[in-house]
Amino acid sequence: MIDEQGYRPNVGIILANAQGELLWAKRRGQNAWQFPQGGIHEDESPEQAMFRELGEEVGLAEADVQVIGCTQGWLRYRLPPQFLRHNRDAGFVGQKQKWFLLRFLGEDQRVRVDAQKDPEFDHWRWVTYWYPLGQIVNFKREVYRRALCELSTHHGRLVRDGA
Repeated sequence: MIDEQGYRPNVGIILANAQGELLWAKRRGQNAWQFPQGGIHEDESPEQAMFRELGEEVGLAEADVQVIGCTQGWLRYRLPPQFLRHNRDAGFVGQKQKWFLLRFLGEDQRVRVDAQKDPEFDHWRWVTYWYPLGQIVNFKREVYRRALCELSTHHGRLVRDGA
């Protein structure tokens, strides 16, 4: 499902632990790290897609988290030409995303990047709130900055309230 400008709807997941650190995941077989994210199916709301992706990518269920905040509008990024799949999705140029900040309610061992047969990630760790901005691939950096800035007031409250 691509919109008239060529963007596919997607959700991004920022998962914070009790110390306010964020889950940062390494893409399988690559030296590329990112937050979990994934596409929204036609019959899903962004929140439903977020919970589905949470299960698929890091093995967590709705009961393992609390939704703390969500970005207001769509945040967009264009894929560089070398990342576009020319045999699929004519007119596709990038992603438009809703970002969710979640409080992780469980223990670290609940996180399972190997929960699926064909996992997206092969490793994960906790990082400080702003750390991802210096690490994420260039074409996603502005969306990450905007999402983290918009959700930072919720994150501050989350940490003050003892996560």
